[in-house]
Amino acid sequence: MNKMRTSAVKVLIAVFAVTALCWAQDGAKQLASASAQPAPAADTNSSTSTPQLQQRYPRYKIRAGDQFDVNFDLSPEFNQTVTVQPDGYVTLRGVGDVHVQNETVPQLTETVHTAYAKILRDPIIAIVLKDFEKPYFIADGQVGKPGKYELRGDTTLTQAVAIAGGFQDSARHSQVLLFRRVDDQWTEAKVIDVKKMEKAGVLNEDPFLHPGDMVFVPKNTISKIARFIPNASLGTYLGRSF
Repeated sequence: MNKMRTSAVKVLIAVFAVTALCWAQDGAKQLASASAQPAPAADTNSSTSTPQLQQRYPRYKIRAGDQFDVNFDLSPEFNQTVTVQPDGYVTLRGVGDVHVQNETVPQLTETVHTAYAKILRDPIIAIVLKDFEKPYFIADGQVGKPGKYELRGDTTLTQAVAIAGGFQDSARHSQVLLFRRVDDQWTEAKVIDVKKMEKAGVLNEDPFLHPGDMVFVPKNTISKIARFIPNASLGTYLGRSF
């Protein structure tokens, strides 16, 4: 009788061992399957509250009043010179009105090519800008000659101040403001300590200007200024008595 009970117990232990082994194998398979699946892709379309800085050498974008030539290698009868209208459209011979404002030259070439592909087969088109807004910077505040200046080549902030007549006696050299447009809604504002930079002789910290930058030299101390401000509020900063 005892032998029969001992045999039964051994059988039950063997059954439990086999069952546990099967469960362990199934769990390992599920874990391996979960590990093999790729991780969820990050949401690249989610917007951030922090504006993104512009690239160092941004391409020029077509604006109202710009003028450019449209040249056809194989269909010279369509060669023409057009001017961008105030609403951003141009009227192209044979295809009508096409919106081109805010496009770079490569984008403009593709737009014109797409428009003429409707009436020409594989048109070869070259776009040449003739008249456009030249790169510029603005100097304002406590400088000798405030105004809008053409930006020629690489120009640093201190060079821009010199071009604008230099600092006035009332200028605050240690808190020169550099305003740079980030996008249609935001402008980046930086405070540059020109006095400290020139005294230490660290001219490699002298920032290069981008087209459209504004240098503002205040008269008094600026305690704080947000790095990014809405474009609509820019006039408020400039009109404030610093």
